[in-house]
Amino acid sequence: MKIMYIAPRFHTNQSAVVKGWIERGDEVLFISYYTAIIEDYSCITPVVLGFSPIYKLIDKVYVDVIHRKELSAITFKIKHGFPPVFKLKKIIKKWKPDVIIMRDKTLYSIASYLLGRKSKCILYNQNPLWENEPKKDLGHKIVNKLTPKYRMTPVLGKKETGKMINHYSYYIPLIVEPQCPPDKKRYFKDNKVHILCIGKFEPRKNHMMLMEAIDKIRRETGEQFELIIIGEATNRYQKQFLEEVKQFIKKYHYENFVTIQINVPRNITNKYYNETDVFVIPSTKEMASVSQLEAMSFSIPVVCSDTNGTSCYVKNGETGYIFKDCDKEDLKEKLEMLLADRKRIVQMGKVAYESVLNSYTFKNYYKGIQKILDDMDNEKR
Repeated sequence: MKIMYIAPRFHTNQSAVVKGWIERGDEVLFISYYTAIIEDYSCITPVVLGFSPIYKLIDKVYVDVIHRKELSAITFKIKHGFPPVFKLKKIIKKWKPDVIIMRDKTLYSIASYLLGRKSKCILYNQNPLWENEPKKDLGHKIVNKLTPKYRMTPVLGKKETGKMINHYSYYIPLIVEPQCPPDKKRYFKDNKVHILCIGKFEPRKNHMMLMEAIDKIRRETGEQFELIIIGEATNRYQKQFLEEVKQFIKKYHYENFVTIQINVPRNITNKYYNETDVFVIPSTKEMASVSQLEAMSFSIPVVCSDTNGTSCYVKNGETGYIFKDCDKEDLKEKLEMLLADRKRIVQMGKVAYESVLNSYTFKNYYKGIQKILDDMDNEKR
């Protein structure tokens, strides 16, 4: 089978997917709009198709002139950028994919769908499986007609009043490769609990809140912890916030327990996971992070907020804890439950690793994709 992905960039969470297809004997082509500084191409090198020359001019005016002071301006291209159509058409025609999986309902995806409709097309987004009743105004009807009706998402969401599951929507989780089983994991290096946080340097990542919570536990218990924050700082907004974080650490004298690492390559990041005992995602309104699964694959328990789209991957009280979004006291309380009991850290790490083996590997991903393809075939009969 020939699988084509079309997405803004080749994200870390695609590595296990691509490797799984290749090991199964399938062919994979990944088309991206652009590249990021930190990307792992060990399993595949994406075709960076970029944007139409016309759109590049529009983007430059929008980002550098009209909205030059706005952080959100740099993401304008993801939703509104459109591809070099003839180049994309040529690639699809020559490669003849059996399946095309495209990211979000964007102008890029609309063009991809119109050019690739002879293939089985699947829309991938991170909107919850349980969603609100679809909007039926003319604009949404037109967009829905111009994008794939079959949708996959790694976010379950919550079964609440007013929520529903669309007939053509499917839950397929993010996946990782199992890394370090609990019997090979070395916990508490230098007799300390090592805490890791990974995320871009942006205000919503709540780095300061995490540091304050850990510092308060240190002061109350007298225990020594080490916190490592690994983050991406590649654009001017992230670099600016990174400086704010550094000043915060200096102001409150957190240098003795906090270390900052910037733009760390994937292979080096794994070394940090190997030496970590507890993983924390303090960010607010995280759409769908894969980092908790990465930590769990190293037999590490996870603490994340209840607005994290993939918080459902963390079994509260079994593989980690879920705290109330942006609630420093609740974050502190959940961290205390782990940090005060090293046996609990080890036990939860073990269950976390087993959870990855059972639910978050390529076999689970493939089963979900095959279900969609089977349903497509059945609908045609």
